[in-house]
Amino acid sequence: MSAPLTSEDLRRAPKVLLHDHLDGGLRPQTVLELADECGYRGLPTGDPDELGRWFRAAADSGSLVRYLETFTHTVAVMQRPEAVRRVARECALDLAADGVVYAEVRMAPELLTAAGTPIEEAVEAMLDGFAQGSAEAAAAGTPITVGTLLCAMRQHDRWDEVAGLVVRYRDAGVVGFDLAGPELGFPPDRHPSAIALLDRAGAHRTVHAGEAAGVDSIVAALDGARAERLGHGVRIADEVGADGSLGPVAKRVREDQVTLEVAPSSNVQTGAYPSLAEHPVDRLHRLGFAVTVNTDNRLMSGVSVTSELAAVAATFGWGWDDVQTVTERALAAAFVPEDERARLLADVVRPGYALLRG
Repeated sequence: MSAPLTSEDLRRAPKVLLHDHLDGGLRPQTVLELADECGYRGLPTGDPDELGRWFRAAADSGSLVRYLETFTHTVAVMQRPEAVRRVARECALDLAADGVVYAEVRMAPELLTAAGTPIEEAVEAMLDGFAQGSAEAAAAGTPITVGTLLCAMRQHDRWDEVAGLVVRYRDAGVVGFDLAGPELGFPPDRHPSAIALLDRAGAHRTVHAGEAAGVDSIVAALDGARAERLGHGVRIADEVGADGSLGPVAKRVREDQVTLEVAPSSNVQTGAYPSLAEHPVDRLHRLGFAVTVNTDNRLMSGVSVTSELAAVAATFGWGWDDVQTVTERALAAAFVPEDERARLLADVVRPGYALLRG
């Protein structure tokens, strides 16, 4: 007998997370303590429960602009290497406690340099924190592997620097490059030298595209930046007819099995879709797109990987087959060495789901 698809059993299920922002997943108590340590006075409240609710309410506003404003606070308290180290350690522990066995967590290191921290130190602090948290999680019996994705901000001009850091630290835990920030007006080939550097090094990359902007943004990510995965990518649904017919870009994305790093709650919060029931995650999944389910920003959305999967399952009637499929798809798309992928699949993911399915 299969275990019922409850939140408790989903938490026990081995999960893979591809799209999670470090500066979007802080514990509210940590935000308060780091603010106190660095003298930051901009927080709306000093109570951790109220602060968590404030972040979710601001993110629930339906405005991408207001949603992004919440990051002013989290980034402000992450301007010291020791703060970055702590946030990364807690991130690894929190994900492991949620049953995540492999995660890729992203951060724009350039955003951590406003107080004078060298960008290399910011990267090293992330790597140290993830390593420490992963070691503690393994000792507690909840092993997790965390890979770091380094984001360049589209609207800034540090792409070459960030691409260089991806290559420099790739044997130390950095697994790939990401482009974040506003899609409109900042195409993903704006700095071709950075893309060429990644190409020469054979470095992995994912690009935020098809969230705030439509199919043209997806084409630009694939052709201009040679993205292997699409951060969000849900606007590919703009080319899916009510009868399931596909436009040319949707056909390409499905045929090439370009991974979609879908974060449903986040998309509803930023106004991309009016409700989870109207979100295309299930439709794209049923049509055979390479859909994965992600958190995006756990603090702002008030979600975990477990809660996100539970909400999608409840809304669309998903069973264990669907959950296992999106998990294995995420692992297949992970920027991880092939032997580690094979080990996780054979020794962790499949046995974990076999136990739950009875």
